[in-house]
Amino acid sequence: MTQPLMPKATAVWLIEKTSLTFEQVADFVGMHPLEVQAIADGEVAQGIIGYDPVLNGQLSREEIARCEADSSARLQISANSLPIPKPRGKGAKYTPVSKRNDRPDAIAWVLRHYPHLTDVAVGKLLGTTKETIAKVRDKTHWNSPNIKPRDPVILGLCSQGDLNAAVAAAGERPPGAPLPPMDAEESLA
Repeated sequence: MTQPLMPKATAVWLIEKTSLTFEQVADFVGMHPLEVQAIADGEVAQGIIGYDPVLNGQLSREEIARCEADSSARLQISANSLPIPKPRGKGAKYTPVSKRNDRPDAIAWVLRHYPHLTDVAVGKLLGTTKETIAKVRDKTHWNSPNIKPRDPVILGLCSQGDLNAAVAAAGERPPGAPLPPMDAEESLA
């Protein structure tokens, strides 16, 4: 069962404003009945202002009245009618300054080993722009003579899981595309 927001403050309000038993309040807010009794005695939660669960849509007056009439009944939290907010995207991928010079190397590696990946997929994977990808591909990048294709996972620009997910999302390698050259480590495995 989901618990109400601010359980102690909700318990304070229920104790002060209703005639519910300690067990009913404790069950609703997820506390021990002795702790609820201590709140009622003023030993615990001194200075906490009660939080009205009716005003905030967690309980209805009818639900409280039903449980006040029957001490064996338990309060049920109301279903939230508000839509669940969509989680925000991660935003732009930050690359530390020390690794920014490695990004063109990683772009060259991805373009060599996975030519079927789109520029958008490579950009998302490595946190770069389409313009930089095009310059590395066309060898017009300002540092083109010094670019050596290196694995972005080893460089720390992405995780192996992210790389695998991008390759899987792009689909199979197009027919006739050459397989990437095997590294010495891969040939031993």
